[in-house]
Amino acid sequence: MPRFALLLEYDGAGFVGWQRQPGLVSVQSALEEAAARLNGGVAPIAIAAGRTDSGVHAEGQVAGLEVSAELPPERIRAALDFHTKPHPMSVRAAAAAPEGWSARFSATRRRYRYRILNRAARPGLEAGRVWHVPRPLDAAAMHRAAQALLGRHDFSAYRAASCQAASALRTLDRLDVLCLGEEVVVAAEARSFLHHQVRNLVGTLVEVGWGRRPAEWPRAVLDGRDRRRAGQTAPPEGLCFLSVEYPVALDWRHA
Repeated sequence: MPRFALLLEYDGAGFVGWQRQPGLVSVQSALEEAAARLNGGVAPIAIAAGRTDSGVHAEGQVAGLEVSAELPPERIRAALDFHTKPHPMSVRAAAAAPEGWSARFSATRRRYRYRILNRAARPGLEAGRVWHVPRPLDAAAMHRAAQALLGRHDFSAYRAASCQAASALRTLDRLDVLCLGEEVVVAAEARSFLHHQVRNLVGTLVEVGWGRRPAEWPRAVLDGRDRRRAGQTAPPEGLCFLSVEYPVALDWRHA
Protein backbone atom coordinates (compact mmCIF):
# COMPACT_ATOMS: atom_id res chain seq x y z
CA MET A 1 0.00 0.00 0.00
CA PRO A 2 1.13 3.60 -0.52
CA ARG A 3 3.00 5.01 2.47
CA PHE A 4 2.84 8.68 3.39
CA ALA A 5 4.62 11.10 5.67
CA LEU A 6 2.34 13.70 7.27
CA LEU A 7 3.25 17.06 8.77
CA LEU A 8 0.91 17.77 11.69
CA GLU A 9 0.01 20.73 13.88
CA TYR A 10 -2.14 20.38 16.99
CA ASP A 11 -3.20 21.90 20.28
CA GLY A 12 -2.26 19.37 22.94
CA ALA A 13 -4.94 20.56 25.35
CA GLY A 14 -7.54 18.80 23.22
CA PHE A 15 -5.91 15.36 23.50
CA VAL A 16 -4.65 12.88 26.08
CA GLY A 17 -1.34 12.94 24.21
CA TRP A 18 -0.14 11.31 21.02
CA GLN A 19 -0.57 7.67 22.00
CA ARG A 20 -3.85 5.84 21.52
CA GLN A 21 -5.70 5.11 24.78
CA PRO A 22 -8.96 3.13 25.08
CA GLY A 23 -12.03 5.36 25.27
CA LEU A 24 -10.03 8.61 25.10
CA VAL A 25 -9.20 11.05 22.32
CA SER A 26 -5.52 11.04 21.35
CA VAL A 27 -3.78 12.57 18.35
CA GLN A 28 -3.00 9.08 17.07
CA SER A 29 -6.60 7.85 17.33
CA ALA A 30 -7.99 11.02 15.69
CA LEU A 31 -5.58 10.66 12.77
CA GLU A 32 -6.16 6.91 12.40
CA GLU A 33 -9.94 7.31 12.42
CA ALA A 34 -9.65 9.94 9.69
CA ALA A 35 -7.30 7.70 7.67
CA ALA A 36 -9.81 4.82 7.88
CA ARG A 37 -11.94 6.79 5.39
CA LEU A 38 -9.11 6.30 2.87
CA ASN A 39 -8.37 2.71 3.81
CA GLY A 40 -11.58 0.80 3.24
CA GLY A 41 -12.89 1.57 6.71
CA VAL A 42 -9.91 -0.02 8.47
CA ALA A 43 -7.89 2.32 10.68
CA PRO A 44 -4.17 2.06 9.80
CA ILE A 45 -1.47 2.42 12.45
CA ALA A 46 0.12 5.87 12.57
CA ILE A 47 3.70 6.18 13.85
CA ALA A 48 4.93 9.56 15.12
CA ALA A 49 8.39 11.10 15.30
CA GLY A 50 7.72 11.90 18.97
CA ARG A 51 5.05 10.81 21.44
CA THR A 52 3.90 14.06 22.97
CA ASP A 53 2.15 14.08 26.36
CA SER A 54 -1.27 15.47 27.15
CA GLY A 55 -1.17 19.26 26.93
CA VAL A 56 2.00 19.39 24.81
CA HIS A 57 1.53 21.13 21.47
CA ALA A 58 3.08 20.55 18.04
CA GLU A 59 3.87 22.80 15.11
CA GLY A 60 5.83 20.25 13.12
CA GLN A 61 5.05 16.73 14.29
CA VAL A 62 5.69 14.11 11.61
CA ALA A 63 3.72 10.87 11.33
CA GLY A 64 3.79 8.00 8.88
CA LEU A 65 0.97 5.68 7.79
CA GLU A 66 -0.21 3.49 4.92
CA VAL A 67 -3.55 3.79 3.15
CA SER A 68 -5.02 1.82 0.29
CA ALA A 69 -6.34 4.87 -1.57
CA GLU A 70 -4.31 5.58 -4.71
CA LEU A 71 -4.16 9.36 -4.33
CA PRO A 72 -1.36 11.91 -4.70
CA PRO A 73 0.05 13.39 -1.46
CA GLU A 74 -1.80 16.69 -1.86
CA ARG A 75 -5.15 14.87 -2.06
CA ILE A 76 -4.23 12.72 0.95
CA ARG A 77 -3.39 15.87 2.91
CA ALA A 78 -6.67 17.57 2.02
CA ALA A 79 -8.75 14.50 2.82
CA LEU A 80 -7.11 13.86 6.19
CA ASP A 81 -7.28 17.53 7.09
CA PHE A 82 -11.01 17.48 6.40
CA HIS A 83 -11.74 14.23 8.25
CA THR A 84 -9.82 15.21 11.41
CA LYS A 85 -12.43 17.91 12.08
CA PRO A 86 -13.48 19.02 14.69
CA HIS A 87 -10.32 18.04 16.56
CA PRO A 88 -7.81 20.88 17.25
CA MET A 89 -5.30 19.60 14.71
CA SER A 90 -4.43 20.11 11.07
CA VAL A 91 -2.56 18.13 8.45
CA ARG A 92 -0.26 20.80 7.05
CA ALA A 93 1.45 18.74 4.34
CA ALA A 94 1.95 15.22 3.02
CA ALA A 95 4.72 13.45 1.14
CA ALA A 96 5.29 10.04 -0.39
CA ALA A 97 7.42 8.16 2.15
CA PRO A 98 10.79 6.93 0.82
CA GLU A 99 11.53 3.21 0.86
CA GLY A 100 12.48 2.05 4.34
CA TRP A 101 11.57 5.40 5.94
CA SER A 102 10.24 5.53 9.51
CA ALA A 103 8.82 8.66 11.10
CA ARG A 104 10.38 7.65 14.41
CA PHE A 105 13.53 5.67 13.69
CA SER A 106 14.75 7.62 10.65
CA ALA A 107 14.73 10.94 12.51
CA THR A 108 18.15 12.55 13.00
CA ARG A 109 17.13 15.66 14.94
CA ARG A 110 14.14 16.81 16.96
CA ARG A 111 13.49 20.38 18.09
CA TYR A 112 11.36 21.57 21.00
CA ARG A 113 10.53 25.03 22.35
CA TYR A 114 9.39 25.80 25.87
CA ARG A 115 7.73 29.16 26.56
CA ILE A 116 7.56 30.83 29.96
CA LEU A 117 5.48 33.98 30.36
CA ASN A 118 7.50 35.89 32.94
CA ARG A 119 5.30 38.74 34.15
CA ALA A 120 3.00 39.49 37.04
CA ALA A 121 -0.21 39.43 34.99
CA ARG A 122 -1.53 36.02 34.07
CA PRO A 123 -1.90 35.15 30.36
CA GLY A 124 -5.04 36.04 28.48
CA LEU A 125 -4.46 35.30 24.81
CA GLU A 126 -1.68 32.79 25.50
CA ALA A 127 -3.44 30.82 28.23
CA GLY A 128 -2.73 27.13 27.73
CA ARG A 129 0.31 27.87 25.54
CA VAL A 130 2.80 29.12 28.15
CA TRP A 131 3.91 28.44 31.72
CA HIS A 132 3.03 31.53 33.71
CA VAL A 133 5.87 32.34 36.13
CA PRO A 134 5.15 35.72 37.80
CA ARG A 135 8.40 35.90 39.76
CA PRO A 136 11.27 37.47 37.71
CA LEU A 137 13.72 35.05 36.10
CA ASP A 138 17.38 35.63 35.26
CA ALA A 139 17.44 34.21 31.74
CA ALA A 140 21.18 34.86 31.35
CA ALA A 141 21.97 32.74 34.41
CA MET A 142 19.66 29.99 33.12
CA HIS A 143 21.47 30.03 29.78
CA ARG A 144 24.89 29.75 31.43
CA ALA A 145 23.68 26.78 33.45
CA ALA A 146 22.18 25.15 30.37
CA GLN A 147 25.46 25.19 28.43
CA ALA A 148 27.06 22.81 30.95
CA LEU A 149 24.44 20.19 30.03
CA LEU A 150 25.32 19.97 26.34
CA GLY A 151 26.91 16.85 24.92
CA ARG A 152 26.47 13.14 25.51
CA HIS A 153 25.56 12.24 29.08
CA ASP A 154 23.52 9.91 31.22
CA PHE A 155 20.37 12.01 31.75
CA SER A 156 18.85 9.77 34.42
CA ALA A 157 18.35 12.82 36.65
CA TYR A 158 16.16 14.42 33.98
CA ARG A 159 13.99 11.49 32.88
CA ALA A 160 10.52 10.56 34.09
CA ALA A 161 10.14 7.62 36.46
CA SER A 162 7.85 6.07 33.84
CA CYS A 163 10.38 6.48 31.01
CA GLN A 164 10.67 3.21 29.08
CA ALA A 165 13.89 3.98 27.21
CA ALA A 166 16.48 1.20 27.56
CA SER A 167 19.26 3.73 28.20
CA ALA A 168 19.38 7.24 29.65
CA LEU A 169 22.34 8.16 27.43
CA ARG A 170 21.43 11.05 25.15
CA THR A 171 23.33 13.72 23.22
CA LEU A 172 21.94 17.19 23.84
CA ASP A 173 22.95 19.41 20.92
CA ARG A 174 21.27 22.66 21.92
CA LEU A 175 19.76 24.09 25.09
CA ASP A 176 19.48 27.86 24.74
CA VAL A 177 17.59 30.18 27.08
CA LEU A 178 16.45 33.43 25.49
CA CYS A 179 14.67 36.48 26.89
CA LEU A 180 12.13 37.67 24.31
CA GLY A 181 10.14 40.55 25.74
CA GLU A 182 7.96 39.16 28.52
CA GLU A 183 8.86 35.59 27.65
CA VAL A 184 11.75 33.34 28.61
CA VAL A 185 12.09 30.76 25.84
CA VAL A 186 14.06 27.52 26.06
CA ALA A 187 15.13 25.95 22.74
CA ALA A 188 16.22 22.30 22.84
CA GLU A 189 17.61 20.09 20.07
CA ALA A 190 18.77 16.47 20.05
CA ARG A 191 18.45 13.33 17.98
CA SER A 192 16.07 12.01 20.64
CA PHE A 193 14.84 12.88 24.11
CA LEU A 194 13.85 10.91 27.17
CA HIS A 195 10.31 11.07 28.56
CA HIS A 196 9.86 14.46 30.29
CA GLN A 197 13.51 15.35 29.64
CA VAL A 198 12.85 18.85 28.31
CA ARG A 199 10.25 19.65 30.96
CA ASN A 200 12.54 18.43 33.75
CA LEU A 201 15.43 20.47 32.37
CA VAL A 202 13.23 23.57 32.26
CA GLY A 203 11.96 23.03 35.80
CA THR A 204 15.54 22.74 37.04
CA LEU A 205 16.79 25.79 35.12
CA VAL A 206 13.97 27.87 36.60
CA GLU A 207 15.47 27.25 40.04
CA VAL A 208 18.62 28.95 38.77
CA GLY A 209 16.58 31.75 37.20
CA TRP A 210 14.95 32.47 40.56
CA GLY A 211 18.34 32.60 42.25
CA ARG A 212 17.57 29.66 44.51
CA ARG A 213 20.41 27.62 43.03
CA PRO A 214 23.78 28.53 41.46
CA ALA A 215 24.45 28.11 37.74
CA GLU A 216 26.61 25.04 38.49
CA TRP A 217 23.75 23.16 40.16
CA PRO A 218 21.99 21.65 37.08
CA ARG A 219 25.29 20.05 36.01
CA ALA A 220 25.82 18.67 39.52
CA VAL A 221 22.31 17.19 39.34
CA LEU A 222 23.16 15.65 35.97
CA ASP A 223 26.32 14.06 37.33
CA GLY A 224 24.43 12.74 40.37
CA ARG A 225 21.93 10.83 38.14
CA ASP A 226 19.22 11.18 40.78
CA ARG A 227 15.86 12.54 39.60
CA ARG A 228 14.95 13.46 43.19
CA ARG A 229 17.69 16.10 43.25
CA ALA A 230 16.41 17.97 40.18
CA GLY A 231 13.75 20.64 39.95
CA GLN A 232 10.07 20.21 39.24
CA THR A 233 8.64 18.91 35.99
CA ALA A 234 7.56 22.05 34.13
CA PRO A 235 3.87 21.95 33.11
CA PRO A 236 3.08 20.58 29.64
CA GLU A 237 1.33 23.62 28.19
CA GLY A 238 4.57 25.55 27.65
CA LEU A 239 6.11 22.82 25.49
CA CYS A 240 5.81 22.58 21.71
CA PHE A 241 7.30 20.02 19.30
CA LEU A 242 8.69 22.32 16.60
CA SER A 243 10.24 20.11 13.93
CA VAL A 244 12.06 16.93 13.00
CA GLU A 245 14.82 16.28 10.46
CA TYR A 246 15.55 13.22 8.32
CA PRO A 247 18.62 12.26 6.28
CA VAL A 248 16.57 12.43 3.07
CA ALA A 249 14.44 15.53 2.56
CA LEU A 250 10.72 14.82 2.21
CA ASP A 251 8.90 16.31 -0.77
CA TRP A 252 6.13 18.01 1.17
CA ARG A 253 2.97 18.86 -0.76
CA HIS A 254 0.69 21.51 0.75
CA ALA A 255 -1.94 22.11 -1.93
